[in-house]
Amino acid sequence: MSGKIKGGKGAPYARILGVGGYRPSRVVPNEEILKHIDSSDEWIRSRSGIVTRHWAGEDETVTEMSLAAAGKALADAGVEADRIGAVVVSTVSHFRQTPGVAAEIAHKLGAGRPAAFDISAACAGFGYGLTLAKGMIVEGSAEYVLVIGVERLSDMTDREDRGTAFLFGDGAGAVIVGPSREPGIGPSVWGSEGDKFDTIGQTVPWDAYREGPVEKFPALRQEGQTVFRWAVFAMAKVAQQALDAAGITAGELDVFIPHQANMRIIDSLAKTLKLPEHVAVARDIETTGNTSAASIPLAMERMLATGQAKSGDTALVIGFGAGLVYAATVVTLP
Repeated sequence: MSGKIKGGKGAPYARILGVGGYRPSRVVPNEEILKHIDSSDEWIRSRSGIVTRHWAGEDETVTEMSLAAAGKALADAGVEADRIGAVVVSTVSHFRQTPGVAAEIAHKLGAGRPAAFDISAACAGFGYGLTLAKGMIVEGSAEYVLVIGVERLSDMTDREDRGTAFLFGDGAGAVIVGPSREPGIGPSVWGSEGDKFDTIGQTVPWDAYREGPVEKFPALRQEGQTVFRWAVFAMAKVAQQALDAAGITAGELDVFIPHQANMRIIDSLAKTLKLPEHVAVARDIETTGNTSAASIPLAMERMLATGQAKSGDTALVIGFGAGLVYAATVVTLP
């Protein structure tokens, strides 16, 4: 006789309860980047909007930056570490293939024995983690989930590559996702366009070392114009789909927090979506650079800290990057 599988007993909805961020202490201005490439401060600003970025020191590891951001998020949410049922870490710059860094972070936080795993979805990774966290809470496998986006992209930056040397920064952003009586995280619009998987990637794969020494440590590379066109046109459609899925219009938004890839992309998305003037737009890239998976939670934390956004605001978040992968959703800010 066959048995019946019981359904989950989770919360009716989930929402972000707290946010925290960590930016390395070293601030790197464009002038330092220009020591290695033939360019100008004006060119970098006009192409990307970046003025400074943060680069991690020797002790500011992926683990340590994550712990700092997670501690702030836990405090902001008022949740003790031992109540965390899962830790999800999105990163492409933790160089140990296995074990994942999430289990180490969980242990050092004192989280007990939660589910813990890393995901590799580059600049869309925070959105992927948020979607997974929502599912765990509604399904009932975790009451609270810690989602971290963390990168040390300075380790993967070719400082002599004129097209990418100025783009990347380091940092960690974290959120606590927990139960809610009302919807706080909308339906996710996520996916991939694998026919373009090679437009962003590493210059050299790790297994190249099997053949002997390589000329340079693997660095990030991208086909800039292809990525720019894709982000501007395709991601505007995805952002609109996320609004439609949540049942709101652009006029009902309070905040727009896109992945901080490029100021021109951010401005183009805001224009295409026809965001009203009252919608606050994250432009954290100016002083933080492109921090991949960390960029959305870092921008979220800064907007809340500076008063550009407030608790309870409705925000559209969208990440997009290597894969090419993307994820967008509408959230209520903590």
